[in-house]
Amino acid sequence: MQLPEPYQQQAQAGQPTPGQPTAPANDQAQKLIDAVNEALAAEQATSYRDLSPIPAVGSAPPVPQPGRPPMGQRATDASALMLSGGAASLLVGGSASLVMLASGSADPVVCAVVLGAPAVLVLAIGRLVGRVKDTVEAAPAPVHNHFNGDVHQDQRSINTTTRGVIAHTRNQTR
Repeated sequence: MQLPEPYQQQAQAGQPTPGQPTAPANDQAQKLIDAVNEALAAEQATSYRDLSPIPAVGSAPPVPQPGRPPMGQRATDASALMLSGGAASLLVGGSASLVMLASGSADPVVCAVVLGAPAVLVLAIGRLVGRVKDTVEAAPAPVHNHFNGDVHQDQRSINTTTRGVIAHTRNQTR
């Protein structure tokens, strides 16, 4: 024989079911919701005009704002690149160290080689790119010479011979 559940006995006796609101409570809650919605509908603004005076533009110096200090565009780009590179290196290094720790082969020498090699490689490539960029920027502008009249080209070659303990160079022009 199975006993009836306690909430079934209360429902049969005319008492409210636990966890379920009663009818008067439902009516009061609906009245409260309607009153709040009506008050909000009356107070909702559809537009707003700011009547405060507009600040004057003059010769006053700019005021430093809180946060990052003002920088040039190139410095800002470099700063953002360094911040993102630092975050990426933390993620890669952390995941590599967790893998080695989980595998049980987290020898200090192995950690130094595995975690240091990519960083050194990235630094070397970054420096190479920077040097190439500086070299390209420092290259002289191409020179185009335009001549009017006859042009004579001298095609002499100079052969040099240096011999002996005390070097003596003799240039021979042909």
